[in-house]
Order: sequence, then C-alpha cells, then structure tokens
Amino acid sequence: AGCALIGGETAEMPGMYAPGDYDLAGFCVGAVERGEQLTGARVAPGHILVGLASSGVHSNGYSLVRRLAADKGWKLDRPALFDQERLLIDVLIEPTRIYVKTLLPLVRAGLIDAMAHITGGGLLENIPRVLPQGCHAVVNADSWDQSRLMAFLQAQGNIEPAEMARTFNCGVGMVLAVAPDRLTTLLSDLEKTGEVAYQIGEIIAGNKGCTVRGSARAWSARDDWNATHHG
Repeated sequence: AGCALIGGETAEMPGMYAPGDYDLAGFCVGAVERGEQLTGARVAPGHILVGLASSGVHSNGYSLVRRLAADKGWKLDRPALFDQERLLIDVLIEPTRIYVKTLLPLVRAGLIDAMAHITGGGLLENIPRVLPQGCHAVVNADSWDQSRLMAFLQAQGNIEPAEMARTFNCGVGMVLAVAPDRLTTLLSDLEKTGEVAYQIGEIIAGNKGCTVRGSARAWSARDDWNATHHG
C-alpha cells in the first residue's frame, strides 16, 4: 500500500491474554487535497459498476468459515477439495488484496467517481455507502464466474445466494463507479496493470441501496433470484 509504520506501543494488560496470546491492531490515516475527495457525489443514474477480483475471503465472513470448519470437520492441513495444488488452510487465509497502487493513478486521472471496498456486509451493504441519495446499484451476478472457494463455502453451508451477497465478497473485492464515457479507458488501464475486472452492473434512479440479482445458473441458485438492501 506504500505506507510506513512510523510508531507504535506495547500495552500491558495483565489477565487479559493467556500465555502465548497476543493482539495485533492497526489503523491508517489518509490525506487528500480539498475538493479532490471521492465523496460519490458525482455518481448518477447511468454510471457503470466495475468489479475487481478478490484474492479470497478478504478477512470478512470468517465467523461463518470457522463455524463451517468445526461443523464439517474440515481437514485444514489437507489439499482443498476444489484445488488439489493448495492446502485448504492456505486458501482460506490468502492475504487480502490491496488495490492502492492500481487505483490511485486512475483516481488522480479522474476516471473513478466512487469506490466501494467490499468488506463486512458484502456487496449488498457496502456499495450503497458510496452512493448519493436517488441512486440505486443493480449488480448482475451472472456477469462474473463464482470462484471455486466461494462455491465451496456456499455448498458446505447450504447458503442461499442472497445471504452470500450479504456475507462474502463473492469474488469481487472492490467496486468502482465510472461514467459511461470513461469506461473504455478505465478498463484498458486496468488491463494494462494485470487487474482482473468485470463490468458487473449499473446505477439506476431509485432509493439509495443495492440489488444483486442472478439467474438460476448464478451461485448455485435453484431459480432466478434477487436480494435488495436499502441504506
């Protein structure tokens, strides 16, 4: 991310941690020139949504992952059922992708009007956080292939597509809102950096929120489906 760790402290809290336990925490502060903030105010109906591929679970949804591991008796030190070349534990703890170096030049070039980092709450709850009133995001789940990891988690937990969209990143770790006349340039620039990007939806006029919809072919659904979050 191009950040430097310039200080820190060690807190002593007797009785809080057992021998061998430790707590690791951190935060970051960003600075931006006045008037150059990405507030989402420029987003309007007709904007296109572009999703960037995630590397895995991305540190969100692990409560459910841990519960599944315990309930299903996963052998974490064995090859993953969906990827015999990697241990299951290595797939599950794949580090979260950091998109800064890819996206910062595109932001400075004025190609992006809003960015939603898909963390806790999944696609449904994170995309509305960067939208102005009167804008509703519509995401087409058929526009990218569900990763083998996400398909595995969904099958193991018997999770409905709507709940997947509210819990996991579902293979998309960052969503960009871009004006239609900048879409071609943005996708070209992303391709040059080796980024895997999908055109996943659009902004329509409506209540601030997000709808994720898919056909029976998307995310192991039994029928056409949709899920909506207002916020």
